[in-house]
Amino acid sequence: MSMVYYDENEVIKRIANVRNILKDTGCDAALIYYDEVNIADAWYLTGWCPQFEKGAVLLPLEGDPILLGGPESEPFAKMSSSITNTRCFSVFMVPDEEYPNSVISTFDDLNRELKEAGIKLRRIGTVGTSYFPHALYVQFQEGFEGAELIDITDEYEVLREVKSEWERENIRKACSFTYDAFKAMEAKVAPGVTEIEIAAEGEYVCRKAGANNFAFQCMVGSGVRANAVVPTATNKEMVEGEWVMLGIAPRYKGYAGVMGETLPVSGVYTQEQKEAMNILRKALRLTKAMLKPGMSGTEIDKPARDLYHEQDWFKYLVCPFAHTIGLMEQSGLSTDLTVPMCWRREWL
Repeated sequence: MSMVYYDENEVIKRIANVRNILKDTGCDAALIYYDEVNIADAWYLTGWCPQFEKGAVLLPLEGDPILLGGPESEPFAKMSSSITNTRCFSVFMVPDEEYPNSVISTFDDLNRELKEAGIKLRRIGTVGTSYFPHALYVQFQEGFEGAELIDITDEYEVLREVKSEWERENIRKACSFTYDAFKAMEAKVAPGVTEIEIAAEGEYVCRKAGANNFAFQCMVGSGVRANAVVPTATNKEMVEGEWVMLGIAPRYKGYAGVMGETLPVSGVYTQEQKEAMNILRKALRLTKAMLKPGMSGTEIDKPARDLYHEQDWFKYLVCPFAHTIGLMEQSGLSTDLTVPMCWRREWL
């Protein structure tokens, strides 16, 4: 069984595409940051992310890419990352931890090493500047004194907008986990059961099917907690007459699938709940019909928003109707623009 989540041919093409961006922007290298929360940009090149520590990819216009990170994740990276040429830096490490057998570099060291190899970085494109740690930016700038740092995040993330067949297959695989997860979670819903118990059922199904992790923590919100939009599961016990909102987003080889549904805790929708859910399902159908190439998020949202105005529900609307999906599953926080594959039942 494969120990990695990347495809070598995909990585080769992606690195070539990033280097084309460097040529177009007059950059000598790209510095691409990531961590467990902001995972997508460098995962795109590595198929890997450090645990506990932070990391970055330094991709020079010429020469081998280098994985910058911490010593705790270094052995893990050499086993699982597509980029195994690693260097360790204190800025990526868990603070105040000691690793007596590790070599901790500075960016001065890295600059000197690259110059000795004939690679001089005068202009460097940074990716992920909206969540780039200040300490990393400052230390890197000091180590590469005189180099100009420019933001190429937008140019870089455009590469992630159009999915290859390999990426689409991973997304389809991840989405295939969600139906079985939903059925397991649905079977557990009953008065007296805790939200965590329901989440455990869905997570187990996804992990057993091959999910490598989750794009968000499993959402289980019952009663008034359903008003929270993205409530993570708690030890709250469900009560007769409530309904419960479910959501799960398993990742397969890093790519997310997602499911969302709202169920009656008692097992049968009240008439009021049924009427409300049928309006929500109409909103789903209207939104689904707008998922076409060339449509903007505002255009996709409009029919369902108009429906909410008709029902005098707009005051309750707190997020868009369509989310991005791919290496991330978030609304407005990623450029993964593949059509969302949320699964919901049709009319009640």
